Amino acid sequence: MKSPKPRQTIYDIARDMELSPSTISKILHHTGKVSEATRKRVLEYVKKTGFVANSNARILKAKHSWTIGIVFSDIASFGLEHPFFGSVLQAFKNYVEKKGFEIVFIVKKLGQAELTYYEWCQNKSVDGVLLLTGDLNDPDIIELVSSEIPCVSADIIMPGLHSSMSDDKMGIELGFQHLLNIGCRSIGAYCGPLSSRAYAERTQAFRSLIEKHHTPFEESWYTNINGYGYQNAYDNALKWIASWKKAPEAILAFSDDMAMGLINALKVKGYRIPQDISVIGYDDIAFAGMFNPPLTTIRQNKVAIAESAAEILLNLINGETAEGEEEQQVHRIPVQLVIRESTRK
Repeated sequence: MKSPKPRQTIYDIARDMELSPSTISKILHHTGKVSEATRKRVLEYVKKTGFVANSNARILKAKHSWTIGIVFSDIASFGLEHPFFGSVLQAFKNYVEKKGFEIVFIVKKLGQAELTYYEWCQNKSVDGVLLLTGDLNDPDIIELVSSEIPCVSADIIMPGLHSSMSDDKMGIELGFQHLLNIGCRSIGAYCGPLSSRAYAERTQAFRSLIEKHHTPFEESWYTNINGYGYQNAYDNALKWIASWKKAPEAILAFSDDMAMGLINALKVKGYRIPQDISVIGYDDIAFAGMFNPPLTTIRQNKVAIAESAAEILLNLINGETAEGEEEQQVHRIPVQLVIRESTRK
């Protein structure tokens, strides 16, 4: 009696058709976006070979769901169009999909049920989680990071959590040194909410540089505001500028949105940029080079952050973490100063 022919899996189809397993899965389960030509080609192959999808075969074979959860606690209220985290998410998605994984967004509700992040992940059997951004004091995030589910973040640092993010100290040092190089001695800083890890780190770096270089400094030249976005930065900058006894020669703004709001507020108050005050932003968002004046800024490498986070997470999922790296890794990605016209020559 002949042995039964081994059951064909979506991995066999993916190999034969030189496509990723996730693409085959999307087509067979009618989910996601796949080109019509690819969909037609795969369905013709499936019909020809007589393949019958087994929804559990993929999970049982590899002990994976091939799904990564995304926590995106949008404290800035930009949604997926967030000028920084939206780009990080897209690059992360591109990387893990090439490895056969799909992403799903983790929410607090599943139907009518209210779930914690951890409960949601258990329900959906995700292999790992990207904490794109969020409040490190959120009990749901603390519970998730403390669980057995592999987690990585592009924004949060906390015990037991693996993270990949920009070298914020390096960024502030590059901006500060550039201002010194062009002859600015009195330097202020415009900061967002200190509940943000990035803003807190940038503030600490700025104050250390003021002390290190013994530059003239008045406490009124530093402020941190609540909220995010251009309009909030503009409205608060008008009040901040009015509080100065005299103006600093330059200001480091800790995001490009803040820099743009500040520059327009300075113009309203009669200052010329950069003749009277030089301004540096942070992020190098798409509009930074088209602003008036084009913004000198610190460019974050969003793709490198995303791919580093993805690599760490996939290693954790596959049990390939090196000895001594099980508890926590924090990868700092170098940043770059981009000089444009908002700082004087």
